[in-house]
Amino acid sequence: MSWEFIEVTRDNGVAIVTLNRPDALNALSTGLMQEIEQVSRGFLDDEATRVVVFRGAGKHFSAGADLKQRVSDGGSTLLVRRRQAGLGARMIRAIAEINQVTICSIHGAALGGAACIATACDFRIGADDCFVGYPEVNLGINLMWRALPLCVRLVGPARAKRMIMLSNHEQAQTLLSWGFLDDVVPREELEGASLAMAREYAAQPPIATQMIKQSINAVSNALDDAIMHMDTDQNILTTMTEDRSEGIKAFFEKREPTFKGN
Repeated sequence: MSWEFIEVTRDNGVAIVTLNRPDALNALSTGLMQEIEQVSRGFLDDEATRVVVFRGAGKHFSAGADLKQRVSDGGSTLLVRRRQAGLGARMIRAIAEINQVTICSIHGAALGGAACIATACDFRIGADDCFVGYPEVNLGINLMWRALPLCVRLVGPARAKRMIMLSNHEQAQTLLSWGFLDDVVPREELEGASLAMAREYAAQPPIATQMIKQSINAVSNALDDAIMHMDTDQNILTTMTEDRSEGIKAFFEKREPTFKGN
């Protein structure tokens, strides 16, 4: 299958999915998210692949949601807007439900939705130049895509609040000490280290390995659907606030926003 926004290569049981919009810092446009969802679902019928590695082309893993892609509702009903707003959550769910072991290889920025992709994977290996942040709150919106529990499980409640509520860019060594990253390597060694980790898991018996993964995920994710089923509706609510408009305006004007709680 040909792809417009991603590249898929294979190496002895390891599939490497590369986000391939480097000129746009791999910003998550609608097209890119749709292709990530599609390729992730496609691994269900892929018997040869045992490990999937997600990486980014160019300077950064991904700058997050593509705010330059301003999609007008075009008079759409709230029903249609809710369905359209659910794309991110479907993408994250598709990654999380890949049967094979998944690894996120992070260099440079992994912000917002890109951080969500990383947390949806089983493991994360970072270059020493990488940084992760959730800038959504600075735009007057909540963290959605059902990604909040994924962060909480990795770093704990207090650190998750710090990451998501303050939207700071956390650096590689901090992320390693918090348990967000499983390993940190020099930038020039990231590709080799990610492939070495992938090959280690690819050498394990696939049936047992995939059953173990699914069981652990079932235990740790048991309440996610019950807790996070409304995050898309919460996001739609924020689009109606003055703070949301101020956050996005300040972002493009490169200034600090002034939020008033309206």
